[in-house]
Amino acid sequence: MPAVRTDPAIRAHERREEAAAKYRPSSVRLLLVAEAPPSSLDRYFYFEDVRAQDGLFRHVVRAVLGVEPSRVDKPAQLQRLAEAGVFLIDLKTRPKGAGETLERFVPDLVARAVDLGPEYVITIKANVCDLAQRPLRAAGLRVVNARVPFPGSGQQRRFLEAMGRGLKAIDWRG
Repeated sequence: MPAVRTDPAIRAHERREEAAAKYRPSSVRLLLVAEAPPSSLDRYFYFEDVRAQDGLFRHVVRAVLGVEPSRVDKPAQLQRLAEAGVFLIDLKTRPKGAGETLERFVPDLVARAVDLGPEYVITIKANVCDLAQRPLRAAGLRVVNARVPFPGSGQQRRFLEAMGRGLKAIDWRG
């Protein structure tokens, strides 16, 4: 009997899905929507052992939980996010290709967001804000009116400021 081969892209997607499912809250209070998972399989928001380039996680913890993130305590901090009802999904569920546009993934994002039934939604990164906020609102979701930049390329302070304003607007108490 021949060995079963699994496409590496499919297996990577499954690994990310399994990692996220472990920290999916039973009731989503705050849904964060980012662009796409990183192409590198050693990095992902919900992977517990990310050794470098975990900026989105680190800045979400600072903004939402108000604590300093820790690589050693990442599983505990992911659990705290889940207990607070915070969940992060991506507009596109697989890494974005060079030059790839994301418009065609918006209907799937909206369906996934509606299924999660969050109290509030915050979009992260300018293109995600531009593409997704209006359709998410049209689906009846309460999208925070904020343009939150991705916390990379010198945008870390702007991320924290914009997230802070967004969280204040919904009177967030994580």
